Amino acid sequence: MTDTARGDQAPLIGLDVGGTKIVGAVVGRAGDIIERRRVETPADVDRRSDVMVELVRLLCTEHDLRRPTVGVGAAGLIDLDGVVRYAPNLSWRDYPLRAVLASKLGLPVRVENDAAAAVWAEYAVGAGHAATGGALMLTLGTGVGGGLVTDGHLVRGAHGLAAEFGHMIIAEGGPLCPCGNRGCLEALTSGTAIGRVARRAVADRSLPDGCSLYDVDDLTGADVTDAAQSGDEGARTILADTGRWLGVGIASLVNSLDPEVVIIGGGVSAAGPLLLEPAIAAYHARVVAREQRTIPPVVRAHLGDRAGVIGAALLGAC
Repeated sequence: MTDTARGDQAPLIGLDVGGTKIVGAVVGRAGDIIERRRVETPADVDRRSDVMVELVRLLCTEHDLRRPTVGVGAAGLIDLDGVVRYAPNLSWRDYPLRAVLASKLGLPVRVENDAAAAVWAEYAVGAGHAATGGALMLTLGTGVGGGLVTDGHLVRGAHGLAAEFGHMIIAEGGPLCPCGNRGCLEALTSGTAIGRVARRAVADRSLPDGCSLYDVDDLTGADVTDAAQSGDEGARTILADTGRWLGVGIASLVNSLDPEVVIIGGGVSAAGPLLLEPAIAAYHARVVAREQRTIPPVVRAHLGDRAGVIGAALLGAC
């Protein structure tokens, strides 16, 4: 089955499942959100699927949806059968999420990685909607996720586990990543990584005198972005260094996959040009045959935190 929408115009249901919240939405075929609801993610694994089912049933009742398709985007490694093989923030290991939800709901259910859902939304109705040659996306948040669409299809790989771009190693022997490797893109460009670098710089007193970061307790990546946008040079240096590593990763991905566009989303992308300008410079310096090719542009995502639930809903109808 190809990733193209069905002919009918009935609304769809999407779920975006993360470690702290589950977002459910009724989504139109054009990607418009008709209604969105949010609930906390239960710590109890068995209770979690029940909460998801309750949320779907509530949306169905409120909008008189008889047999909608249901798409789910969830953080973790998810195979072609909708089994969550590994989701560290959700405590799922080899959990048959699609089968469980389909059985409880009596509805067709599709389960994909949350970043894959986001790239599908940006490709279908967002920043990559005109990219007939394919779209690659990096989602920079607590971690780094990724997704790839080519020839109108979401790329899943042989087992459904493709496009884990955050765990591409770009600095052998670099910082430890939550996956256990060192020097992953995630370990160098995530919000978590930015906060770690800032805290170390404060501890080492290696930032300029008067840097506002010295006055912030328990620094996070968001704190660094806020300070940088207020003009703090120390914070701007941290974001520029992060951007250069991001550019190294983008160049490797473009050299390997040749997408038409590279989309950057997630909370870290709120840094805007302070992150993306050094990233683009580093990327352009490393892309192969830059004088002889069309260099794919790097753009910010359009859909923000709506991308996951929109993409999940649209994929559910495919």
